[in-house]
Amino acid sequence: MRTSTNKNEILLNAYSTDNFKKEAQKIIDIIANELENVQANGPQKTIDRKSPEEQLAYWSEEFASTDSSSLSQLSKKIMEHSIHFHSKGYMGHQVAVTLPITSLTSALIGYMNNCTTVYELGMAGNAMEKVVISHMAEKYGYDKGATGFVTSGGSMGNLTALVTARTSSGVEEKDYHKLAIIVSEEAHYSVDRAAKIMGIASENIIKIPTDNSFAIRTDLLESYYEKATSDGKIVFCVIGCACTTSVGAHDNLEQIGAFAEKHNIWFHVDGVHGGAAIFSEKYKYLLKGVERSDSLIVDFHKMMMTPPLSTAVIYNAGHRKINEFSPKAAYLWQDQLSEEWWNSAKHTLECTKPLTIIHTYAIMRLYGDEIYRQNVDTLYDLGKEFAELIRKQPDMELAIEPCSNIVCFRYVSDNGNINETNRMIAEALLKDGTYYTVNTAIRGEFYLRVTLMNPLTSTEELTGLLQKIREVANKHNDPE
Repeated sequence: MRTSTNKNEILLNAYSTDNFKKEAQKIIDIIANELENVQANGPQKTIDRKSPEEQLAYWSEEFASTDSSSLSQLSKKIMEHSIHFHSKGYMGHQVAVTLPITSLTSALIGYMNNCTTVYELGMAGNAMEKVVISHMAEKYGYDKGATGFVTSGGSMGNLTALVTARTSSGVEEKDYHKLAIIVSEEAHYSVDRAAKIMGIASENIIKIPTDNSFAIRTDLLESYYEKATSDGKIVFCVIGCACTTSVGAHDNLEQIGAFAEKHNIWFHVDGVHGGAAIFSEKYKYLLKGVERSDSLIVDFHKMMMTPPLSTAVIYNAGHRKINEFSPKAAYLWQDQLSEEWWNSAKHTLECTKPLTIIHTYAIMRLYGDEIYRQNVDTLYDLGKEFAELIRKQPDMELAIEPCSNIVCFRYVSDNGNINETNRMIAEALLKDGTYYTVNTAIRGEFYLRVTLMNPLTSTEELTGLLQKIREVANKHNDPE
């Protein structure tokens, strides 16, 4: 009996290779055209901001539509209603301007749907993670035999590393309530979040003040440690920032490492953004002392140009006890105790973790470390160039001298409140949409903040941003 042609028609068409080929080519053309447009000369609109209510109304109506649609048609709508990271005017958050090939590796990851849970579900991925982690560990000067894996983001990476530090500390569970960590007051909020998830009390997150460059005051480490110890706290970990999120400050890892070794406590480095500087001969001095750390995290989805979320967690050889999370899952593996790097779920909170490592492995294999050197040098140099441009403006001032591609500055004039004026400028820039910048509070003062993530951004865009700021300020000060 012949099966009805209508049975499972939608399902079968969804798996049709012919339909897939047609739509795939259209999607590639859309991405290529967008890439060509944003690389054209002259300012391009980076963001056409709609209010949350406007976006919700649009997509609610779109979702309820009974008109036929295709993925290519949906893709155009999505792009029209989204920020354009590849625009040369994108200078906002620390989000990668992804390499075009990662749109293709993303397709491969989506189709394969492999995961690193157990070896058989991600045979290539688990091995690729091992290769990439070993390569990076060598770059950071870690001892031979260093281990690690990839997690879904820096927050997960910091949590995983802190759990490892606790497991390796030798402190018994009955004393976990006494555990404390030492960290810069400028550290990323994920450190606080990770500690609280672990049950560490807020008063046991010991925050050290920073100096004029916003780096941790290493001269205070001893006194804060002694105070914590005298209060009955067990300091098991100290964290160094490379670099801080707000202003891009680098802690002195050499001195933190010496402190950690003196007191035999775990030394973790949060290098989600600045860790990529290791690939640059020009800027790797910022990471001096990183080889003394016990663990390190680096985001591939920031300075290493991949889509999120993909973060390397690297452990120095011999510094870590295995089985941070001690999973008991006989249906996944029989051996509950050995490390087994090929069974990634033994070492992270994640189980069905996608093979985001394919992005980084492909970049390293196709372009080598040289592409990272060029990206870091280009963007960090651009930060210095922008700072120099700001210094030449009589109506602009820097918050601090930047050491990376994060630059904080503000417009200054004799008219009105400086903080309010810069808030107005930030709002006007967002409304205009040619350039996308963000802002931050630095010791109670409001500053504009840019992170130069696009290697195609040039002096033209930097100058254009300053001109736009001045235009907005002048219009505000003299509305007639």
